[in-house]
Amino acid sequence: MAVLGSILGPFMRWCYLLTKNYGMAIILFTLITKVILFPLSLWVQKNSIVMVKIQPALNRIKAKYFGDNDTIADEQSKLYKEEKYNPLASLIPLAIQIFLLMGVVEVIYHPLDYILKVPQPVVEKMVEVACANDEELIPEASSIQLAVVNDLQENKAPYEAIADAKEYIDDIENLHMSFLGFDLSWIASVEKGKAILVPIIAALSAWLLAFAQNKMNVLQTEQSTMSQWGMTAFSVILSLYLGSFVPAGVGLYWVASNIMAIGVQWICNKVMDPRKYVDYEALEESKKELKALEGDGKKKRKLFGDAEAKKEKQDYKRFMSIGNKHLVFYSESNGFYKYFQGYIEYLLKYTNVPIHYITSDPNDNIFKMAESEERILPYYIGSTKLITLMMKMDADIVVMTMPDLETYQIKRSYIRKDIEYINVQHGVGSVNLLYRKGALDHYDTIFVSSKSQKEEIRATEKVYNLPEKNIVEVGYPLLDDMRKAYAESEKKENKEKTILIAPSWQKDNIVDSCLEELLDNLKGHGYKIIVRPHPQHVRHMPEKMESLKAKYEPSGDVEIQTDFSSNSTVYEADVLVSDWSDIALEFALTTLKPVLFINTPMKVMNPEWEKIDVKPLNLQVRDLVGIQIETNNINSAITKIDELFEKKEQYSAQIEKLLNDQIYNLGNSRNVGGRYLALAVLKHIEEKANNE
Repeated sequence: MAVLGSILGPFMRWCYLLTKNYGMAIILFTLITKVILFPLSLWVQKNSIVMVKIQPALNRIKAKYFGDNDTIADEQSKLYKEEKYNPLASLIPLAIQIFLLMGVVEVIYHPLDYILKVPQPVVEKMVEVACANDEELIPEASSIQLAVVNDLQENKAPYEAIADAKEYIDDIENLHMSFLGFDLSWIASVEKGKAILVPIIAALSAWLLAFAQNKMNVLQTEQSTMSQWGMTAFSVILSLYLGSFVPAGVGLYWVASNIMAIGVQWICNKVMDPRKYVDYEALEESKKELKALEGDGKKKRKLFGDAEAKKEKQDYKRFMSIGNKHLVFYSESNGFYKYFQGYIEYLLKYTNVPIHYITSDPNDNIFKMAESEERILPYYIGSTKLITLMMKMDADIVVMTMPDLETYQIKRSYIRKDIEYINVQHGVGSVNLLYRKGALDHYDTIFVSSKSQKEEIRATEKVYNLPEKNIVEVGYPLLDDMRKAYAESEKKENKEKTILIAPSWQKDNIVDSCLEELLDNLKGHGYKIIVRPHPQHVRHMPEKMESLKAKYEPSGDVEIQTDFSSNSTVYEADVLVSDWSDIALEFALTTLKPVLFINTPMKVMNPEWEKIDVKPLNLQVRDLVGIQIETNNINSAITKIDELFEKKEQYSAQIEKLLNDQIYNLGNSRNVGGRYLALAVLKHIEEKANNE
């Protein structure tokens, strides 16, 4: 404190000699420090702009490695170095402000030493006189020099007797400690009356500064509301506390400093406008991406309560504690087990390999299945926690249907580079058209269902110069199961030829674009027409479904189905009408019956799909398994339906040929895929044994 006082004292003395008023001297001193330190304020402004400028990249790092704090810290450090950002820079103004405050406190407590330059022996004698006049005074008290000034100004006679004091008495007597009706020597916790206003005014100035900074400071504007007002509350409480225990002169400095800081920030924004450097649209987009991940855990707790959160924690710990895991399946929800079912049943029958099954659905049926099959080890891991688990995966083989491995949140393991990641297709359609670009690039092995899928993957590797993946010509077990169930089902000849309308849920589907026009064209021609809307239509558009029922069901030949408990309607229909729904291919390939395709806008996930010189199967089949019509030609639907019935046998033969030409291992796909997994596990075990 004494060192700081010796540095700042001469400046304060100069300000006092210039103004002849202690209060004005403090204000002038504050202004001078702001001017001197303005280049530093500008440097901090620049550093803050850099921080906000790189915030989108920082948010994406946090999203990309969500949950992996060590990796986030490493990547964040690299980003700071690349952008030449110093995270400690924001602490410099705070440190300087603290040092200035400490120095000002020292100077104001010791006006005899720093403002009036009274020699130390004289000061000591004056302290003795003041203590003799007032026995309650303590010579070692921090405010003793302020007490001397007050005592001398009331009665200077005793002090005139002190040797060498005479030349300083007039200066002390003329030391104006009053400013705007406040005595700057007052300490609110000691004095009574309006001295109590000093900490209140200091707190108000702190609130005003915090409010202004929350609106103007480039860094603080990006803080959360809780952080902003948390800091505001801290500043106000600190100002109240300090203002109560230091002289009013310190409070005046604090108020002046806060108000001038607002002006400094305004000038910094004018000199270096953040809007010229920061991409605020990218910043908002990155915030939404990160917020979605951060909100997942909160949403989960809100929906499922603490029980699921507790289960997730226990299952995560249990999974990570198990060593020597050979085979892991990951299912996004309960409905995905059907894509693994054939392989798992094969493995349970012909091997003794434990099946580690991770699901992000706490109500997945796999937990009930595990009760009767001890080799199935299920774990509930939510989508957020899954990010960390996958980064720390320790297994020989990981099997998923999920695309975009490594591209978005789900990454390959950071601790094992020899894991074989296998992608299982959940359909026979195009992987080029219906997946994002690069969706399968980071898998080692792909279980393909159709010849077209293999051709697309190989063509993609050539176009983008990618290493060849291991492609296993498995087939599609779910299609095998549907064909088997259909073959074993009792076939009934429909009294009325039945048309099933089954739209997709994508934008501008049949329901949204032309359903009523289609029904108006088809009804009244002797056909039974069943509309089986997508479950999302029933969920999100119940009023429209009821309206359609009221309008068309009274005619007797139209039925709007909103109960999906049975798939019998799908198998029993004679003709299917659809747009781009996967049900069209499943219906045709299962029943060998034709499809009328309504060409609503095509679903395209990959904008670069046409770079691959392989026609997507979804487009190839539209003229093989049925007839296409445009949405502006719906009036031709009944004519085309009649044509499909007339050429039923021809289309049946074309569909069967398509099956044999395109789909691998019809009726045997589960065995092919299951055998590959069994041999792959054995291979990994042997390699590990050889390495050891």
